[in-house]
Amino acid sequence: MQTTAYLNENKERFLEELLDLLRIPSVSARSEHKADMANCAEAVKAKLLSAGADKVTIYPTEGHPIVYGEKIVDASKPTVLVYGHYDVQPPDPLELWHSGPFEPVIKDGKIYARGACDDKGQFYMHIKALEGMQACKELPTNIKFLIEGEEEIGSPNLGKFVAANKGMLQCDVILISDTAMISLDTPSIDVGVRGLTYIEVEITGPNRDLHSGVYGGAVANPITMLCKMISSMHDENNHITIPGFYDDVAEVSDAERASMAEAPFNQADFNEDLGISTEWGEKGYTTNERTGIRPTLEVNGIWGGYTGEGAKTVLPAKAFAKISCRLVPNQDSHVIEQKLINHLKAIAPAGVTVDAKPHHGGEPYVTPVDSIPYRAAAAAIKDTFGKEAIPVRGGGSIPITSLFEKHLGVKVVFLGFGLDSDNLHSPNEKYNLANYYKGIETIPYFHKHFAAMYAS
Repeated sequence: MQTTAYLNENKERFLEELLDLLRIPSVSARSEHKADMANCAEAVKAKLLSAGADKVTIYPTEGHPIVYGEKIVDASKPTVLVYGHYDVQPPDPLELWHSGPFEPVIKDGKIYARGACDDKGQFYMHIKALEGMQACKELPTNIKFLIEGEEEIGSPNLGKFVAANKGMLQCDVILISDTAMISLDTPSIDVGVRGLTYIEVEITGPNRDLHSGVYGGAVANPITMLCKMISSMHDENNHITIPGFYDDVAEVSDAERASMAEAPFNQADFNEDLGISTEWGEKGYTTNERTGIRPTLEVNGIWGGYTGEGAKTVLPAKAFAKISCRLVPNQDSHVIEQKLINHLKAIAPAGVTVDAKPHHGGEPYVTPVDSIPYRAAAAAIKDTFGKEAIPVRGGGSIPITSLFEKHLGVKVVFLGFGLDSDNLHSPNEKYNLANYYKGIETIPYFHKHFAAMYAS
């Protein structure tokens, strides 16, 4: 395709434009970045218009705005809806960054910045692909863009927006690049993502903080009680002990497990990369299975009492934790949320009370490998990588995917170019330049194959 040549001619400009986006601290979770969020939405709008979109509108929500754009070439052609998000995770802890999280640095062929891979670098590939296909007159589909600003806080307003704008968002497939592949040497396509339940729990003991010498040993310590509760939620086989937690889990066939095992994986390299002495997880499953086809429960944060400099001998009145569960097909985030909260209240020791509130969640999603969207993505990978893509299950969550299919009645396909080692949600997030450019090169082939398969 001529679009590939266009990419090679404009690589430096495409990079500089992405770096401009990365300099905007669009942190959706923090109220002090509200103006930055609005500025980033405006920047995305400008990028879409300059790439050739016919119409771009910023829609306000109860939270952060949504950017919608479209390029309609022919009503008789299939329509691809590209989803992405311009918001990013908070950069903390700042002291662990090697450079400023919003001061992008290129080192060893990688862009280091918050949002480099998740998801600014990945959704921007689609904008540049549109520009290339437009410039080379090789656009075989209509393209719509839905770029939101709340994915990192659970997309609380996007579902309502999609439900209210079904006509405007009508399409034949939803294309998302917010996932990873094994490597450029071993390309893969995520065929599914896990769902999510996320709660915050508060344990209360005495009516005030107490002197740990005067009262210690006679009053239940909320932090100790919370730790006991949390530790009891995995058994000796690291199996989650919440009653009914596994009731609806869709068991994966031996054939699919065998297919997953074909993906190259070295446990020793995995351990070395993370600086751990050994792996951990549910007995009877491999590392890749534990992060792809099995549900989990993790403590994302825990605090209480005195955590400042020096010592303070206090028996705290309260303790807190944030707990999340990753879910697999057939599990319902609302059902698991209630089971988790009920279980915490049931196991609370005497002397403390439990209050828990949900934060956000989403449902798991799987793309059929025999569907046109998946086959088009696989063909595009074959064209640009010269290799067959390996289908894998992603461990992360994209809450909107199941809602897309529910409201719009079409399949979602994941065409991600990140790597699991890109430090998503961590200090020193990065994105390989080679992956960024390979994504821009591959996306036009997806449109080409999808249009051809859809018409046949």
